[in-house]
Amino acid sequence: MIKKKFTIDEKVQRMCSACDTESGHTVVTVTKMGQITKLSCDVCGVVSSFKSGVKTSMGTSSKVGSVYDRTRKYRIGQAMLHSTFGQGEVMAVIEPQKIDVLFGSQMRRLIHAQI
Repeated sequence: MIKKKFTIDEKVQRMCSACDTESGHTVVTVTKMGQITKLSCDVCGVVSSFKSGVKTSMGTSSKVGSVYDRTRKYRIGQAMLHSTFGQGEVMAVIEPQKIDVLFGSQMRRLIHAQI
């Protein structure tokens, strides 16, 4: 099976999870093998990370999150703004007091619900 090789600034049609439409996207980054790692939506400007051709995150989201507070309890899908890592989205609740948060293309484990 031969995979198509993509180049930076190439235009592709993909579903945008931010604006919820099938729209044009611009390839932002690719692997050495020419596979897409990040796309930018031409409609809303959201930069999304891809792994094996599947959208895995939104690097710049239209969701505006509240400032991260370790005493607050978070849930999956909730947006936050971290003072060091920037805009992120909670991807998993690991333990009662640990969450995995995706900041762009970096996953970070944070604490929450600390009393």
